[in-house]
This record gives sequence, C-alpha cells and structure tokens, in this order.
Amino acid sequence: MHFTSEQRLDDGVVERAFLLGDIPGTLWTPPSTTPVPLILMAHNNGLPQADPRLVARARYTAARGYAVGTIDAAGCGDRPRTAAEEQARAELRRAMRAGEPVDEIFESFIGPMVENAVPDWLTTLDALLALPEIGGPVGYSGGWTALGIRLAVVEPRIAAAGLFAGGYVPRAQREEARQVTIPLLFLLQWDDEGNPRQRALDLFDSFGSEEKTLHANLGGHTGTPAFELEDGCRFLDRHLK
Repeated sequence: MHFTSEQRLDDGVVERAFLLGDIPGTLWTPPSTTPVPLILMAHNNGLPQADPRLVARARYTAARGYAVGTIDAAGCGDRPRTAAEEQARAELRRAMRAGEPVDEIFESFIGPMVENAVPDWLTTLDALLALPEIGGPVGYSGGWTALGIRLAVVEPRIAAAGLFAGGYVPRAQREEARQVTIPLLFLLQWDDEGNPRQRALDLFDSFGSEEKTLHANLGGHTGTPAFELEDGCRFLDRHLK
C-alpha cells in the first residue's frame, strides 16, 4: 500500500489517498493513540469513492473513532469498464428514458460487477488491517447493499453491517442474504422512486441475522435524514467497540 497524499482535517481526522497495486482508495483515521476498528464503506453500484455523500459519511464516522476505508474497485469510479458494461449502461439509460422495465439490464451488469469487486475489497481489507493504527473488528457500511451481502457471506472478519436499501440487488445476492447472520441495520426510504418498497422489505425479511433492525423514513432516494448517520454510528459502537 502506497500513500499518495495526506491532509489533517478540521476535526482532527487524517485523510490519506492510497494506491494498492492498481486499486485507488482513501483512508480516514481519527486522532487516537491506540488501534481503532475498521469500517469498509462503499457507495452504490460502482459510484466513485469521491462521491460527496460517501465522503461526508466517512469523515463523520472517522471522527466517531473509526478508521474508514473506501476504494474504486474493478469497474467502479474511474477504473476501466468492459465494453459489455458500457453497453449495458447505455441500454439502461435508453430504457429509463423510455420508461421501460430495467431489472434485467441491472442484472446483466450489477451481478458481474459485484463478483469482480469482491477480490479488490478483500485485498484492501488485508492491507488496511496490517496498518498499526487499525486493530479491528471490521464493519461494513454503504449504499452498495449487494456488495455488502457478498462480503458478509465470504469474509468472516466482518462483524456487523449497515446497509441502504437504495440500489438494485441482483437475484444471486437476494438468495445469499439468507446466509448473512451478522447484526444488521437496514435503511429504507419509503418513497424511493427507483427501489420498490416491497422488494426492500422482502430482502430485509430474507436476512438470516438474529439481530436486524429496519429504519424506514419518508422521502425519496437521497432523502435519508441526517440523524440516521448518528444512529448508524451508535449501531457500530454496540457491535464493534
């Protein structure tokens, strides 16, 4: 892991950009003299790590005493996409403009994107846990619910997850949700125009976790209330500290 920049923010959090091979990422760490737990934070379905909403969540969470790491995994952010992925995205834009069904188009590229992203996230997890300022345990927080489900299934070091019901979850991950047994906090925007409410409720019901909490708020896709960020950190505190 090679750090390419570093800055100390007003709240004392240190923000560092890094490269891990060809994987670009950012790490936020709090002012602490002892190793802190790690949160992996991913944005929805391949949006870039520099997305302002992700950065705001990461900075807030780091200030609460966590190391927060995020990356642009394969096919995400500015990293190269295959011709098939680009074609699928173009077809998605066309179908949405025309008001046509889009689930099968999402299925055609989100499913492979999850599979391709997982190895990069696991490599990053290994590298971050090797840093002296990070001690674990590990949590996952982010809008990319499909990735969070897959990581929770294949990576036993992840001890808790906060998920947002705002993006398309492929059928494979909806089935895998039954294998997820870690504590969960699931956020749902009740009026999310792009995410059918009943499908999100069915997904919540599918999780195999004995401890799972659903927070539902009125409003559209980007209307998650600010207080949910604080509630999310309290959830992480219960399970990771």
